[in-house]
Amino acid sequence: MSTTELAWFKSTYSGTQGDDCVEVAVTEQAVHVRDSKDVTRPHFAVGREGWSGFVGFVAEG
Repeated sequence: MSTTELAWFKSTYSGTQGDDCVEVAVTEQAVHVRDSKDVTRPHFAVGREGWSGFVGFVAEG
């Protein structure tokens, strides 16, 4: 799937003032992550289980 076909979104915690932020796009196979300040750069993808583990870790602080 190409980058343009993915439905990218930012966290609701992201500011509107150009803050450092990432965007994610979720597919059946993976979660794709990219830099919102430079969307022309390559993105990376991680498996959904790996993403869930990461989000859980971050939520714990």
